[in-house]
Amino acid sequence: MNEYRTAKSLVVGAGGIGLALADQLRMRGEVTIWSRSSGIDVTIESDIAAAAQLLAGDLATVFVTTGMLHDATQRPERAMRELDAGQLARSFLVNTIAPVLVAKHVLPRLPRDRRAVFAVLGARVGSIGDNRTGGWHGYRASKAALVMLVKTLSIELKRTHPHAVCVALHPGTVDTAMSKPFQGNVAPDKLFTAEFAAERLLAVADALTPADSGGHFAWDGTRIAH
Repeated sequence: MNEYRTAKSLVVGAGGIGLALADQLRMRGEVTIWSRSSGIDVTIESDIAAAAQLLAGDLATVFVTTGMLHDATQRPERAMRELDAGQLARSFLVNTIAPVLVAKHVLPRLPRDRRAVFAVLGARVGSIGDNRTGGWHGYRASKAALVMLVKTLSIELKRTHPHAVCVALHPGTVDTAMSKPFQGNVAPDKLFTAEFAAERLLAVADALTPADSGGHFAWDGTRIAH
């Protein structure tokens, strides 16, 4: 869209999707990346606040791409017997609290007089209405909570930034380290490259209007049920 060709963008997270989004957003203007490698831990609010103070000018586009499904010490729960308070708290810290803390400090930097987009990475498995298999308790719940917080933020944002779009976007299953252990049951045509996912996420974001703010949308533009 023409109004974004010289716009400023912020990408939070330097994983596969984040870097692919940054590459494509550079064709529209200046891009800032927040990541651990740049010294910003978005689970620490003081890091976010300090980084936000350094942002110059209004932001046209913000993508928060951080998240955690598993790592060396934690895997998705397959059954309730695997539930662990510490792991649940960590899932919520990374997948829910961190993106919302970014929103707290970044949403006021969006322009009030024109359209802007704030998007976090949602997940279809975070849909309460679409949960038919159970399991993955912490990841599902933390993503569902994130969608609720996006909805709540969008209501407040509309009062001060009526042209803004605040949404959760599901990128599909992307060929990254996050999905690697779980790709066995994914059809080849449903396993996306990071570049394709970034292209689709931007296309969906570009097509959304302020009336869509607060929603959860998939990579193909369809709305995901809460």
